[in-house]
Amino acid sequence: MGVILETIKHYEKDQVHSSPELPCLKLAVRWRLLKFTASTRRARPYQLPSSAEEICGIHRKTKNFFCEVFKDVLCSLCCKSKEHVGHRHCCIDWTAEEYRQKLLKQMRSVWEKTQENQRNLNRETSIIQTWMDYVNLWRKMIRAEYWKVCQVLYGEEQHYLERMEKERKEIFQQLMESEDFMALKGKLLRGMYEELKEMCHKPDMELLQHFGTMLKRSESVQLHMPQPVNPELSSWPITGLIDRLNQFQVYISWEDEIAACHMPLFEDLRHLLSTPALLDVVHNPTRSKSFLAWGAQPFTSGRHYWEVDVGVCGNWIIGFCNDSWTKRNDMMVNSEGIFLLFCVKEETCCRLFTSSPLLPHYVERPLGPVGVFLDYECGTLSFVNEAHSSLICSLFSCSFSSPLRAFFCAGTT
Repeated sequence: MGVILETIKHYEKDQVHSSPELPCLKLAVRWRLLKFTASTRRARPYQLPSSAEEICGIHRKTKNFFCEVFKDVLCSLCCKSKEHVGHRHCCIDWTAEEYRQKLLKQMRSVWEKTQENQRNLNRETSIIQTWMDYVNLWRKMIRAEYWKVCQVLYGEEQHYLERMEKERKEIFQQLMESEDFMALKGKLLRGMYEELKEMCHKPDMELLQHFGTMLKRSESVQLHMPQPVNPELSSWPITGLIDRLNQFQVYISWEDEIAACHMPLFEDLRHLLSTPALLDVVHNPTRSKSFLAWGAQPFTSGRHYWEVDVGVCGNWIIGFCNDSWTKRNDMMVNSEGIFLLFCVKEETCCRLFTSSPLLPHYVERPLGPVGVFLDYECGTLSFVNEAHSSLICSLFSCSFSSPLRAFFCAGTT
């Protein structure tokens, strides 16, 4: 058992200097070492330390067997008694070794759950830190849209902002409760990991007697893992929004349409979002096939509005980009001169982001036509949900220093 315990100590010492993503990889290496140690121990099944031996009070023989029904240690003659003859009996050291292996599997499972919980906690904490800033930005977007229309809608604007404030408080409360629950769950998981490790240190007989209870507790604490809150503000209709934008509607003719191509944009975006500076996003290495195209007509002034139907597609990009960006081979999402709205599918949900700079948006995902309104002189770009006559988001103070072309990309995955 000493080799097993030393292996665990070395593993935990390594974790002090490892990044949050490395423990599971290192655990796999340690796991193989532990299995090797177990096979070595099995080669000497009857060499028990004298302190671990117990003598049967009835037959005066060493208790070398474990009854899996009564969870008790017996001598060879007790095993043949009427009370125990029908039960399964195993050598104490072999059974203890088997139980230790099961404990090590539980330690591995608890450790992986601890890492999962910590990733979710980091994501929740990050969202909480940016939530108030985003709500203030969203409030600015809504007020900017109402400012463009007559003051007759002042009452609607106030009602909109009041409902938004109510939602903000409710979602913020959910985020705080989720963060607290994850912090508590992390504490319970770390505590269980330590208990499992301590149990591996116990003498064989004590381990055998308490193994069942420990196993049940370990499995119980791993249930009901808290999941991150998906904060999402409602986007209510704005009276006259689409009618006003339709005054500037232009027909976009597309050129260089490319279908069924391998598009690096979505993979590039997921890679950026998985960096520590931004929210944690599961990176999907599968290269998605996409359709992409950009407008034939460049814009250097004026106000222009156009729409594209994104349907129920989970991965798409829409907006404007510099003329030079369309000619680049890499088309990186962190490039300058791109003003885009991204919809990225992550497992079961879709999230919205805008470029310049990369910023998450916590509003409901549009289904159907998405409108794009460019005001070149004012340096603003707005995205709207045409079906709901509602705002998705706006980009302010953009630097339009060169001709812009409409851009659209839709992924098939």
